[in-house]
Amino acid sequence: MMSEPLTTHGRWSGYAGLLGARMKELFREPEVIFWIFMFPILLAFGLGIAFRNKPVEKANVVFAQQEGSDALQTLLKSAPDAQRFNIQVQPPEQAANSFRLGKVDLEILPDGKGGAEYVYDPARPESVLARNVVDDALQIAAGRKPVLSSSSRVNSEPGSRYIDFLIPGLLGMNLMGSGMWGIGFALVDMRQRKLLKRFIATPMRRSDFLLALASSRLILMIIELFLVLGFGILMFHMRVMGSWPAIILVSVLGAMTFAGLGLLTASRAQKIETASGIMNLIMMPMWIFSGIFFSYERFPAKVLPIIRLLPLTALNDSLRAVILEGKTLASLSEPLIVLCLWGGLSFLVAVRLFRWT
Repeated sequence: MMSEPLTTHGRWSGYAGLLGARMKELFREPEVIFWIFMFPILLAFGLGIAFRNKPVEKANVVFAQQEGSDALQTLLKSAPDAQRFNIQVQPPEQAANSFRLGKVDLEILPDGKGGAEYVYDPARPESVLARNVVDDALQIAAGRKPVLSSSSRVNSEPGSRYIDFLIPGLLGMNLMGSGMWGIGFALVDMRQRKLLKRFIATPMRRSDFLLALASSRLILMIIELFLVLGFGILMFHMRVMGSWPAIILVSVLGAMTFAGLGLLTASRAQKIETASGIMNLIMMPMWIFSGIFFSYERFPAKVLPIIRLLPLTALNDSLRAVILEGKTLASLSEPLIVLCLWGGLSFLVAVRLFRWT
């Protein structure tokens, strides 16, 4: 008697069937297509346009119309960098109000001694910058000579722009969101609809069921990886320095890590609201601290070791190192170990805690 094909009754037949069913469910949900594929591209497009390379913005300054202000205006207009300023002249009360409401970056008053008094807000970067460049321009126009020769060079090559920093961060954020929301919500939804109870009577292994849920994200991950990076390359001429196999392997590890975390958060949750609260509690710190939109190096040095232990930080650091610096996987042992520990431990604990009902 001939044996049955492995695909019918083999060790992995249950896993393969579950994976195929899960993929069909995913592609029948239009919201999945939007949030996984379209949302990161729209976000990258919007932020890429907002922070694109563009001419130096002019500083908006206002002179309070008082005795001595005419001389300061004339001096500023004669400065070599006078084209960097949008100059307005208003009555003192109106000038103060314009600065208070944020309509201008800097208010300039004559100090009564032939000099200038600057009104600026140290909490507004544009105000601090305007104060510094205006003072420098006035000093040079008044005859100050530089004591040190200097020169400037603009670097706007691919790899040094904000969009180059942003794309890997968006990819990491999307892998985290799709792994946790996609897996966790699907699991709780099946538990609420009593679908999980039907699996109890089958000979399927619990680990096969959970592994099939986690693996379903890998196929979507490959698609979103090429979509997001491809969009950055085509739209913003982003330069990929590392190898594509290394990028894919890092992304696979990140997707499996957050799929494991998604399984863990939903292993016992009975309601969507419960799972949502737990996931937000886990993901919110990483949205803030893990360097999606800006470098986490801005935080105090004492907390940086803790930030680097977060899985999204490890994933973003690995993606940026491979994509922007061309590093190999061998040089990324620390962040990759962090990802493996988070993913492996999450999956093992999820298998132990998982309940069908």
